[in-house]
Amino acid sequence: DNLPAGYKIEAAGALHDSKKAMGNITKPVPAMIFCIITLLMFQLKNGKLMLLTVLTAPLGLIGVAAGMLIFDQAMGFVAILGVLALSGMIIRNSVILIDQIQKHLEEGETPWDAIMDSAVMRFRPIMLTAAAAILGMIPLMFSTFWGPMAVAIASGLLVATVLTLLVLPTMYATVYKV
Repeated sequence: DNLPAGYKIEAAGALHDSKKAMGNITKPVPAMIFCIITLLMFQLKNGKLMLLTVLTAPLGLIGVAAGMLIFDQAMGFVAILGVLALSGMIIRNSVILIDQIQKHLEEGETPWDAIMDSAVMRFRPIMLTAAAAILGMIPLMFSTFWGPMAVAIASGLLVATVLTLLVLPTMYATVYKV
């Protein structure tokens, strides 16, 4: 506002490139969400189950926020790519757990037992695959370029995996009034 006549301030350089990249990555997000929901509906064949699965994706943001603060990383373009990848990992874990619950129900278990048995049965495989992914991110965490993405994935997956195993069975029991 206090610039001389004829002068203006323009965003350029890294800031301009970052804004441009963010615009490019956010454009396909609605189509991506539509595809995810469609695939989940084919897999789960139930709107409530699909909704429960999608609602677990934001659980990773708790870990992402904490990890970015702890490791002093910026929430820029590369970190956002990590959050998108993380969402897929979290949804995969949720599908595995919900699919197991459905199998137990089809075998005639009571809903409560199906939920509890599934959480116990899938605990180890879900935790081990998450641990492998987290450990795979450790070398990248110290990279200047890939560090924010690795921190977002590792910290988000750490928190989201634990929360998914606790929150998803609770949400399932609540939605289906078990």
